[in-house]
This record gives sequence, structure tokens and C-alpha cells, in this order.
Amino acid sequence: MTERIVDISDHPARLSVNLDRLVIGHEGGEALIPFADLAVVVVSNPTVVYTHAVLSRLCANGGVLVACDERHLPSGMLLPLEGHFTQGERFEAQARVALPLRKRLWRQIVKAKINSQGRLLKAVSGEDHGLHDLAGSVRSGDPSNVEAQASRRYWPVLLGADFRRMDYGDGRNGMLNYGYAVLRAIVARSICAAGLHPSLGIHHHNRYDAFRLADDLMEPFRPLVDGVVASMTGADGKDSVLDREAKSGIIKSLTMPRFMLEGEARTLFDVMSRAASSLAAVFEGKEKKLVLPEL
Repeated sequence: MTERIVDISDHPARLSVNLDRLVIGHEGGEALIPFADLAVVVVSNPTVVYTHAVLSRLCANGGVLVACDERHLPSGMLLPLEGHFTQGERFEAQARVALPLRKRLWRQIVKAKINSQGRLLKAVSGEDHGLHDLAGSVRSGDPSNVEAQASRRYWPVLLGADFRRMDYGDGRNGMLNYGYAVLRAIVARSICAAGLHPSLGIHHHNRYDAFRLADDLMEPFRPLVDGVVASMTGADGKDSVLDREAKSGIIKSLTMPRFMLEGEARTLFDVMSRAASSLAAVFEGKEKKLVLPEL
């Protein structure tokens, strides 16, 4: 799978197609990018104009479009409709998954997320603040909501005691939301490529959420975004701005690192592809658990 993320936010542009390439036309000229190289296109400039062929060709090549609102925060996502040659069968297997299996999978996801948070805290503060012990206490389905307990320890250490995740007057939340939206697009793309439906979740169940499975599977990877936002802003970064430099740093955090998975160094796109494929195999009864890297 391809790994290029393009953000169009600074200037007006017209997007069109030329010989299987995306054409980004602007005052200074134009850029041409093969659709086969595109993973995610993020558009936040309100004057960008598309041709229908752009959207059709992007989806046909497995790419994702993320549309942003006037605050430059993601508001919508366009995904490919077809992703795998046995997609119908996998949809059926996914829809039949029993509650006990969904609970076991959620336990694995929550444990992986808390361990990732603990490793990040240890990297920035010298200790994990008990998160690895908390991860070991997660039970099937996380009935004690250990995930929330970990969060209450995690955020004050990472971004300061005054940080509140839902305080949109704090610029760091805008940066986090932007990073999570790009991550969500990468995850949703991998889910579709594996022949799974992004709306049929494991744990998330908001009736208005069209990407519940993506929201489930992205949880262990959120600290990738958290870490780069913390490094750019710190505990005194409430007035931080989601500008071009911030977006570039966030995107690089998701595309540049390499992760060890099954003894090999992989990109996030490789890792997500393997995780989504392993989840499909679990749904079909071919594997026992998700394949997730140690972030």
C-alpha cells in the first residue's frame, strides 16, 4: 500500500486528473502526483475545486479524502467502496461476531493502548506512572473502564495538570484532533482494503459514527500523535496554533517512524494493513488475536 499524505491548506487550488495522476493546480504552477502513490489527501482550504474524476480515481486506487471545515479541522471522509476480493464474505463474518469475541478483542486493544501510553510517558518523564501495571489489570470488555483510569494519569503528565481533552480553547486539542483524523483515515483505508466494513465496530457503538471499527482499531496508535503534539507544545502550549508547520510535523510523525512487527521494521501503513488483515482472520476464525506492534 502507498504511503504519501498530501495536505492542501495554504493556497487556493484546482484538482484534476491527467493520465492517472492527480494534478494540483495553483498560481505558481502545478504539481502532478500518481494516484498510485497517494494514501490520504487532506483538504482544508475552502477555495479548492475538484473534478469528479479526482474523487473517483482516488477511491479506485485505494486512497482516502479528508475534508476539513473553516477551522481547518476534519469534518468528513471519503473511502473506497471495494477493498478485497472476498469482501462480501468478510462482511458476513464481521456481522456474525459474537459478543465474547468482541470483548476479548477490546481487551487486547485497550491493553495495547495503555502500554503505548506508558512507553510514551517513560520516554518523556522517565517513568510510566503505573500504566503498565494498569494495562495488566484490563479484563475482557474492560468492564472497570481501566482505559479511563489510565487517561486520568496520562494527560496531566504529558501535557500538564491544567490540560483538558475537550477544551477547544486549548490549541493543543485542535492539533490532536487533526492528527487523529489523519490516523483515522489511514486506519479506515486499511480496514477497507482488508475487506471489512468500517461501520461495524468492536466496542464503539455511537449510532452516528460511520467509522466505528476505525475508531476501535486506531486506539493503540493515538500516542503517536500525542507524542509529537507534546514535543511541539509542551505543558505551556495552550495558545498553540494548527499551522502549516504543525500539520507537517504531525504528518511526519505518522509516516516517518518505523515499527518492529514480526521481526521486521515496518511503516505505519504496513502495520495497519497487517493489523486489519489479522482482524479479518480473527472474524473468520482463522486467527486467535490481533497482530499489533509495540509502539
